[in-house]
Amino acid sequence: MALMITDECINCDVCEPECPNQAISMGAEFYVIDPKRCTECVGHFDEPQCVQVCPVSCIPIHPEHIETREQLMMKYERLQGRAGGSAAPAEGQAAAATTDTTALNSSAR
Repeated sequence: MALMITDECINCDVCEPECPNQAISMGAEFYVIDPKRCTECVGHFDEPQCVQVCPVSCIPIHPEHIETREQLMMKYERLQGRAGGSAAPAEGQAAAATTDTTALNSSAR
């Protein structure tokens, strides 16, 4: 459930620095939220920080980007570089390095 900023935005500049995913930026007329980066602060905070600081309450859930909490957590992990796909090669590389070291130690004896 990515959030969105409506045209009620007064460009007060308080939401942009609060976003831990850098999903908020200035649009053509008012601030916008990139739904590919918005996790509603899942993984960072209990509640969306932009919603907490917005003085005009212009940040609702984006109706075209409905996601479960689990999907938001997966997005958070991907944005943080912790996705399951990125961890597997590192583990494989560590195992390969251990095997190489063991082989080198055995051949040195």
